[in-house]
Amino acid sequence: MVLRYSPYTGYIEGVTREPALVRLGRFAEDQWGLVTRREAVVAGVSAATMVRLIDRGDLERVAHGVFHLRGAPMPDRAELRAAWLQLAPGVPAWQRSADQGVVSHRSAAAVFGLGHLPADVHEFTLPARRQSRRGDVRLHVRPLTVEEWVRVAGLLVTRPARTVADLLVDREDSEAIAQVIADAIRGRVETPGSFAAALGPLASRRGLPRGDGRGLLGWLLDLVGDPEAGRWLDEAGSGPGRARSAAPAARPSPGGAGTRR
Repeated sequence: MVLRYSPYTGYIEGVTREPALVRLGRFAEDQWGLVTRREAVVAGVSAATMVRLIDRGDLERVAHGVFHLRGAPMPDRAELRAAWLQLAPGVPAWQRSADQGVVSHRSAAAVFGLGHLPADVHEFTLPARRQSRRGDVRLHVRPLTVEEWVRVAGLLVTRPARTVADLLVDREDSEAIAQVIADAIRGRVETPGSFAAALGPLASRRGLPRGDGRGLLGWLLDLVGDPEAGRWLDEAGSGPGRARSAAPAARPSPGGAGTRR
């Protein structure tokens, strides 16, 4: 049985006769074989026992305060998962909400397998400002509604429409963002209408009429030249017009979205 709450003291005292690895396994089995040091404390595993388990190879350190249990398959994107667990080490993965952080931006695109933006930095969005000592972690502070994220293999991840909006706000390369959109629509991960809705608030930043998410979607799809782009725009609904190919002055320049290296 998986432990899904913080047990009271009497419970811990009652289970400490069980092998430490059994107690740690109750957390790890629903966390891709990973367990945090904070969870070990909840499970009644002492610091000395943790050291002994590490020394004999039963636990492998994946990140500061995050360990992998020997015998469990090493998960894909183990470093990203460990970094996410670090954001709230006392809250098991299955209990988390957006308050504990959501995988976002380039990292979210990588989790969905969309586009080709490098994701060597782990990116997360939280509702309040936080700091990380890790150079390979970037934290964003922006509100997220429950419709803007989804669970993917146990991780909380921003949906592709929200991911694309975040990438545009951060001035990522426009063509790279367009490829994320095309991959998501082609793979039926997100609908054209969802992208148009998410892009609407950003249209005026790109020289288009305020709220013209469909126009911005059309402009971006022009960059990748997908033969299905016309049909996708039709599916986006009857909002503001298509990309304004006949009026270059009203269209954003390719360099307008910038490139982050």
